[in-house]
Amino acid sequence: MLNIASVTNHREREKGVVVYPVYSRRSAGLSIGINLFPEKKSCAFDCPYCEVFPFSSGAGFSFKQMEEDLRAAVSGAHEQNIPIKDICFSGNGEPTLSAYFRGAFNLAEKIRLREALCAQLVVITNGTGLLQPEIFSFLKETAENPAADIWLKLDAGTPYWYLKMNRCALPFDRHIEKIKEFTSLSAVTIQTMLCAINGETPPQEEKKAWEELALLLAANAKRGIRKVQLYGKARSAPEDPLASRLPDDYLEERAFSLRNIFSQNSLQVPVEVFI
Repeated sequence: MLNIASVTNHREREKGVVVYPVYSRRSAGLSIGINLFPEKKSCAFDCPYCEVFPFSSGAGFSFKQMEEDLRAAVSGAHEQNIPIKDICFSGNGEPTLSAYFRGAFNLAEKIRLREALCAQLVVITNGTGLLQPEIFSFLKETAENPAADIWLKLDAGTPYWYLKMNRCALPFDRHIEKIKEFTSLSAVTIQTMLCAINGETPPQEEKKAWEELALLLAANAKRGIRKVQLYGKARSAPEDPLASRLPDDYLEERAFSLRNIFSQNSLQVPVEVFI
């Protein structure tokens, strides 16, 4: 049976679990997470706001364990009449960079079709995997699935803020060009973390560049961007207080500004705020 106490935060991931039910603010309910890195964190980004603490569990991923645990989580939710909003790939790193990603996604879809038909399949990605042709192709195919949604990270509109927010060795321009290419072919949900770094709020030129980039992606997308999710820092991170919360009013102002830009360009793209 699903343990309600276990879904209030994400800390179970750092104990080596493969499947972890959580209540997600952005999913607006129960999300069943799939963790492809139960042994340690593995990500191409090094975001200072990241909530995954350093750990080494000695665990390993297995499809058998994933299937058993996912079926148990789904069954537990059904027994307690808890709607499952989605089955989500995130975990302790960038899921698309795991050698198990494609097989795990296909297994999750198989279980969803049989036991959780109303749930979405969500892939939370920073987009670095798009530079690998096989991952690009698989995610493009995934985006064609009506039950799937790719939540693509876009934390910055300038190289300056990208280095502060994501601290990635992949050059900003190369990263953005690949995102542009992908969104010209596939619909995505854009997710953007808004927080202060070392007490610095995103500069005005960063805000302007990010809005221009979001507009470009929305205008050029094959089927349009599904929505934009703006979210603030809500959980503790190993590097606190390097990254810190911004006022709620700031997030609301950013959302209001982007909605106006979309409206002025006749784009019907929802902009959601998660404080």
